[in-house]
Amino acid sequence: MYNGIINVYKEKGYTSFDVVARLRGILKQKKIGHTGTLDPDAEGVLVVCLGKATKLCDILTDKDKCYEAVALLGKTSDTEDSSGKILSEAEVNLSPKEVKEKIMSFVGEYDQIPPMYSAIKVNGRKLYELARQGVVIERTPRPVVIHNIDIKDISLPYVRFMVSCSKGTYIRSLCRDIGEKLSCGGLMDSLIRQSVDISETGMSFTLEDSLKLDDIEQLERKGELEEHILTIDKMFPNLIKAKVSESGNKKLCNGNVLLADDFTKLTADNFTFSFPELQEGTKCLMYNSEGEFMAIYRFDEKMKAWKAWKMFI
Repeated sequence: MYNGIINVYKEKGYTSFDVVARLRGILKQKKIGHTGTLDPDAEGVLVVCLGKATKLCDILTDKDKCYEAVALLGKTSDTEDSSGKILSEAEVNLSPKEVKEKIMSFVGEYDQIPPMYSAIKVNGRKLYELARQGVVIERTPRPVVIHNIDIKDISLPYVRFMVSCSKGTYIRSLCRDIGEKLSCGGLMDSLIRQSVDISETGMSFTLEDSLKLDDIEQLERKGELEEHILTIDKMFPNLIKAKVSESGNKKLCNGNVLLADDFTKLTADNFTFSFPELQEGTKCLMYNSEGEFMAIYRFDEKMKAWKAWKMFI
């Protein structure tokens, strides 16, 4: 079974669930989960967790993303993209300068109303389930942050731009809001997720390093896929490392509290025994006496001990 993280290029037409389903068939394992859902018509980076790494799914959701998007001005749709039912059409009598000024005004924090066709739950039901029944409900605006917008081309009614944004930002809704601000309407014509930054780990996954499902299948057949999977501990390059002694193995395997006496006194490459200036909540990658990665622990300053945070046994 594979344990780690793989950067998948989600192709147009696949849902994020489709990607997971096909990977289960290719890799012959059930324990697979994805982070950061992409719409079926969107393409690009989809971070997928395999095996023991699925325990990371809940902490890999806090991230920033970068997209290449194309907005189509002068039209609106029920899904806020070009795949939906067109609701209105209008002339686009605007200058490129006007368009650029309005788009750039979205840089910073703003309150965004999420689309009806989204997985957000209201009273236990997903919005897209209600939308498919023809039900439209009032949605509460949510604060999102647009870090940067780089306009690549304005060929009205189309505008192509790069945007980096916080988690929870819907680019479809950004295109909708741009259209509203320009008083002509707008929708998203295409979307490619260029990168995903994982704030908890400091890692970044880019489009250039992503693999399409057919590529993954070929690599699996050749026995070469392992080198494209990032091991769990490599996801945390900024954390300190520690190796327990043989007598500390059992405590580590059971997720018990670890004290100073549980660590090896021998100096070894890439491992630290003396932890300088430890603070409450400091995280550490824990390895058994054989050097096998087992868990992530957090330091408890009061106890002067380490407590299990995530176990990967």
